Amino acid sequence: MSTCIFCDIVEGKIPSEIAHEDHLAVAFHDVSPKAPTHVLVVPREHLEDLDAAQPGHESLLGHLILVAKEIATKEGLADGYRVVVNCGSDGGQTVDHLHVHLLGGRPLSWPPG
Repeated sequence: MSTCIFCDIVEGKIPSEIAHEDHLAVAFHDVSPKAPTHVLVVPREHLEDLDAAQPGHESLLGHLILVAKEIATKEGLADGYRVVVNCGSDGGQTVDHLHVHLLGGRPLSWPPG
């Protein structure tokens, strides 16, 4: 069975620049940032993607968004930021562990890709 890189980061097996950590989530700076601020917020619980979320995960999903907001404030993203959840390969997801991207620190165009 292959291991999940984000689970390894959550468990402290892989060092990372941690931006936030609590009982539900860990947030860390992306090693390949697409903006001056690019932080990934992941649940401690392994969920493959957004489609894996079930009734009962509402508070966890909301918590991930609120953590992103808190980090945006700490990072000084007063001019705005983007929060993205990719789902599946066509959605741009490259790691099979639900994660929220926080991007900011420069103007972000639309559509994103």
